[in-house]
Amino acid sequence: MDQIIARIASAAGISEELAQQAVKIILNFLAKEAPEDKVQMLIDALGANSLVDASSPASGGGLLGGMLGSMGGMGAAMAALNELTSAGLGMGEVKSVASEMISVAKENTDEQVVDDVINSVPALSQIL
Repeated sequence: MDQIIARIASAAGISEELAQQAVKIILNFLAKEAPEDKVQMLIDALGANSLVDASSPASGGGLLGGMLGSMGGMGAAMAALNELTSAGLGMGEVKSVASEMISVAKENTDEQVVDDVINSVPALSQIL
């Protein structure tokens, strides 16, 4: 995992600590929004099980979650993007982190699985 974080940090021109935080935010977003089995394959490909918050509530919980969920995941994508920018990332850096995560995942698992995860979350276009 350390090598992957270093690679993502280098690609995005950010610190390894910030890269790890960004990967965690993106993976937790995907864990809530994409098919569980395919996201787990992606997480395994990145060696990032320790970054996914198992206690995080499923998407659509509560009044606000229900309203955001009815927006087709767009609210969750905006929340994840807000977390990423609050952590100190600009849009270019967010896109670099996401792009490098996708590249690493495709190198370490079935490319179709990665594509399926991406395609299953229409709101992901806000990050990519």
